[in-house]
Amino acid sequence: MTRFLLATDSVHTTAAACDYLDSRLTPEDFVRVVGVSEDGSRDAGDAVNVAVARLAVPEVETVVREGDPVSELRAALESSPVDELVVGTNSPDSAVSGGLGATARSLVGHVDVPTVVLPPVDLA
Repeated sequence: MTRFLLATDSVHTTAAACDYLDSRLTPEDFVRVVGVSEDGSRDAGDAVNVAVARLAVPEVETVVREGDPVSELRAALESSPVDELVVGTNSPDSAVSGGLGATARSLVGHVDVPTVVLPPVDLA
């Protein structure tokens, strides 16, 4: 059994994560989807709903949090065992910062679990 933590703030990131996870998931796996909103928008709630509709595993748990994404995701990592963290790369400054958005930059290499960074989502 693998326990995945999917960090998301948009339906596009969640869809990309579902594409990545689809070929990897087994019926024994568990996916926890944490949507974080900094501005009170409903994007994070919409994003976690995409995972429930798309992922074909028995257990998909969703949580929507409000606040600083890095702090909220670190708290989620500490609250229950995780084998792999899945994050998106998209950010307005990702092209300037070597391809990683601020949240991914703050987590990759700074958490105690393997972290997969999804390819950028093409919104064109």
